[in-house]
Amino acid sequence: MSTRTTDVLWSDVEDVYAAILAHPFVTGLTDGTLPHSAFRHYIVQDSHYLRGYARALALCAAKAPDEDDLAMFCAHAGGAIAAEQELHTELLGKLDLTAEQAMALPVAPATQAYVSYLLATAYSGSYAEAVAAVLPCYWIYAKVGEHLVEVGSPDPLYARWIGTYGGAEFQAVVDAVLAATNRLGESVSDAELARMRAHFTTTSRYEWMFWDGGYREEGWPV
Repeated sequence: MSTRTTDVLWSDVEDVYAAILAHPFVTGLTDGTLPHSAFRHYIVQDSHYLRGYARALALCAAKAPDEDDLAMFCAHAGGAIAAEQELHTELLGKLDLTAEQAMALPVAPATQAYVSYLLATAYSGSYAEAVAAVLPCYWIYAKVGEHLVEVGSPDPLYARWIGTYGGAEFQAVVDAVLAATNRLGESVSDAELARMRAHFTTTSRYEWMFWDGGYREEGWPV
């Protein structure tokens, strides 16, 4: 039996994922010690991020070679905007911030870098490269969500957020993208697979940086 592309990709980032689970932002969600100010910073940045991520998903749709993947990524692009508008509005309200106020706050360095990389890859790369670049946001969030659901949180605000990314509905979305990635992997060249692995590893590292930026309430140094 041949190795699935997703198995190859994940083997490259197991250490990155372990570092995410060990990060004080994530452990702070489960033990309730994460300051609400850090979580608010994270949600604000996620609102900025999801707008760019939706555009990257739309580019995946535009490059998709078949109608099934086209429809899937179009739906997911719309879903990213819906999440930004619905869940974030609810969470921000509990953090004494309106969606309008959140959008007026600056985009932090890690957010800017991550979104810029996604869009550059989706615009200039192949369909396979674009999919590899957007995949960590799906997959790592699902895995972190699964972990967080198992551990739980004493903070109702964090428990609400955990329930969104740790649920079966989100996992079904992720499974569909993983299946598409494995189908892609059956026909890509060795050179293109190498590019997919490089993009997947880079955006997985950006996932760690995003959690870290939230924890530090990162701003521009100058």
